[in-house]
Amino acid sequence: MAVTATTPATRPSAATSRTGAAAVTAALVLLVTALAVVDITQGTAAVGASEIWKALTGRAEPADASVVIASRLPRMAAGLLVGAALGIAGAALQSVSRNVLASPDTLAVNAGSYFALGLTAVTGLSLPLFASSGIAFVGGLAAAAVVLGLSGLGTGTVRLVLAGSALTLGLTAVTEGLLLLFPRQTEGLYQWNQGSIAQNGFDGVLQMAPIALVGVVGLLLLARRIDALALGDDAARGLGVPVRATRVTAVVLAALLSAAAVTLAGPVGFVGLCAPAIVRPLARRFRGFTRTRMNLPAAGLTGVALVLGSDVLLRAVVEADVAVGVPTGVVTSLVGAAFLIVMATRARDTAEAAASERLRIRSRTLFLTTTSVLVLVLVGVTIASVLLGDSKLLLGDVLNWAQGRAGRTITFVLDTRVPRVLAALFAGAALALAGTLVQAVTRNPLAEPAVLGISGGAALGAVLLVTTVPLAGGWGLSGAAFAGAAISSVIVFGLAARGGFQQNRLVLVGFGVAIGASALISLLIILTDPFNATKALTWLSGSTYGRSLTDVLPLMAVLGVGVTVAAMRRTELDLVSLDEDTPRLLGLSLGRGRLGFLLLSVLLSATAVAAAGTIGFVGLVAPHAARALVGRQHARVVPVAVLLGAILVCTADLVGRTVIAPTQLGAGLMTAVIGTPYFLHLLIRSRR
Repeated sequence: MAVTATTPATRPSAATSRTGAAAVTAALVLLVTALAVVDITQGTAAVGASEIWKALTGRAEPADASVVIASRLPRMAAGLLVGAALGIAGAALQSVSRNVLASPDTLAVNAGSYFALGLTAVTGLSLPLFASSGIAFVGGLAAAAVVLGLSGLGTGTVRLVLAGSALTLGLTAVTEGLLLLFPRQTEGLYQWNQGSIAQNGFDGVLQMAPIALVGVVGLLLLARRIDALALGDDAARGLGVPVRATRVTAVVLAALLSAAAVTLAGPVGFVGLCAPAIVRPLARRFRGFTRTRMNLPAAGLTGVALVLGSDVLLRAVVEADVAVGVPTGVVTSLVGAAFLIVMATRARDTAEAAASERLRIRSRTLFLTTTSVLVLVLVGVTIASVLLGDSKLLLGDVLNWAQGRAGRTITFVLDTRVPRVLAALFAGAALALAGTLVQAVTRNPLAEPAVLGISGGAALGAVLLVTTVPLAGGWGLSGAAFAGAAISSVIVFGLAARGGFQQNRLVLVGFGVAIGASALISLLIILTDPFNATKALTWLSGSTYGRSLTDVLPLMAVLGVGVTVAAMRRTELDLVSLDEDTPRLLGLSLGRGRLGFLLLSVLLSATAVAAAGTIGFVGLVAPHAARALVGRQHARVVPVAVLLGAILVCTADLVGRTVIAPTQLGAGLMTAVIGTPYFLHLLIRSRR
């Protein structure tokens, strides 16, 4: 009786669910159609709806027909293909990895493709579009394999975001270094990397459509196996599903879709993250969307709506002549950044701040020995940095210069080289101290100014000044960088403070802010003139080129204040890094102390970025290495971390200036090459 009574009630519910899913899908199709129609009517030429209709029916003027057939229709078709490919790829990756933040962006697929194509461009090979898609596919697939291997399947979101963002930073830094070293061979690659659906004819769309079709059909044929994976690996194996083969095949097909989209339009950011996340709430209301065969098309349609909607919004808000130079990927990245921040603040954070460790007290002799060795290394690196470069000098030349008795050539060389060395030394020390303070206050060993978006905010403020006021001095650049860092830190720490700087929220909000800052920086560089764009790109690579003593003075002053405060408040730093209760029991105002340390770290990061550009991973590597050498007491960690940071950046600057002299590489590129493997090594060590 019970079965007979419940079955009729169940059937209408399932039927209603299928009807609702079909209705939602139909609504998405209508939305995409409307956006496609509007997108065709937008552009720089005065070609409206009537002219478009005449062009489609073969009755238009030749000029109008050329605009519609060669530009607007291909742009709309590219938006359809790119949006569908990225939306479906993101949904597939999230399903097989059981991670809601898996996407071509967070898995570094786009960064891998960018690096592979940049490396190919350097060789001077001119490849057809189809061959370029193969190179992009290999690079993206390799990057995704690394990130998934480090983060693991079915694990928390933070590990995946950290692995993906670290690999993205490293690959992007190396690729942009190639752009600076080989500007002629890689011309246009930076603009391509921002993602634009603008096309010149249908050739690209027609060549990439079969590749995308293979990926879509393959995933739909794999749909039943992907559904089985949602039940768990053991249950899937019980149903006869080859779990590993299914996952590998799905990732390969998703990478193929991403490669098709990237080859056609460049990396259009975070469509693969946002589209499945928008569909996910629908699956809770309409059970039809829980099945992969319904979920993938819905995610594809949502991706198309995001891409075309971003393009329509851009052209509606910005003047047509300006909008044509702004890539669609910049808009989608800004949308993705906001979406990620909202997700981080609304999601229930199951990860707590890192468990406090006992303050290991190592022998005073070890601390003194370590400090002495580091001081000697620092002196040696400083001397080598002053003597070596495109012109090699002797110590006697330096002594003569210091006494004002050097020749004109040596005076010119040292007048330009010494400020560079000082900028590298003090920037490294400031970033190391900032990382030490942030990790102590948040009790998060992976917190670092670059990862948390603070350096990105500082870079945005500085680039805004560089592109609008090219003649701004060192103090003005420091002020702009501090304003940008202050705004980003207010967003990151303000939102992350809800719940006590828990790891998931802190990292995800910081990642979102870093994405938004990067998108705005790209927008500024694209819209400015070529001279300022090259200047901004060189500065962003962490270059100390062209620095003067005036540029270094703000950094020296702030670093002096920072070291003094950290030394005087060393006991408070120890207590804050332990837990929430101990400082309160001892009568310490936790909120005020934490705010003071965070403000100091923001000031240190901003002035370092203003003096030496964007240099990543120093604030992560130096504090970690210092704690490994001398324990966790901040009376010992601070001086050792400061020395390590100065040595690291000064060495990176020296190597960048001398390895392929007279061509130079930024210190930021060298620290990324060192810091990315170290960061990934920390993730491997912390994996349980």
